[in-house]
Amino acid sequence: MRMSEGVEWALHSCINLAWLEPGEAMPAAKLAGFFSLPAAYLNKQLQALARAGILTSTSGPRGGFRLARASEDITMLDVVTAIEGAEQAFRCEEILRRIPGDHEGVDYRKTCAISQSMWRAEMAWRRELAGQTIADLKRTVEKREPATPGNVRNRFANLRT
Repeated sequence: MRMSEGVEWALHSCINLAWLEPGEAMPAAKLAGFFSLPAAYLNKQLQALARAGILTSTSGPRGGFRLARASEDITMLDVVTAIEGAEQAFRCEEILRRIPGDHEGVDYRKTCAISQSMWRAEMAWRRELAGQTIADLKRTVEKREPATPGNVRNRFANLRT
């Protein structure tokens, strides 16, 4: 399974927003400038996060994006789903129906070993993503690189929009 780079951008943006002061918003242009990303493309990802209730957006001179809920309440799966959609990665096309024989009433998504294995793998992947929050990622970064939150805030302060 291949996800778009928008997932990575969205996750990094959520972590960076988690380091802002409570109530502080960050314009999309500054978030994009932080990583030298195209502002229009990142804004598309940020809008998807806002539609999913992960971010809120405020207009005006002090406007921008901020987390809509606590970082402990935003999972990696929430972000992936907001950007990529909720569809299953594997879709059983029931190709076994093409084999001659009586297939009336058979749901191959439930009886096909391949379909079942793919579903179990996807569920394990989703459980792993659902079990990790933005707060977990934030703590990991802070443990590995304690200066990162301050560095992020300083870099935002020095970026021009």
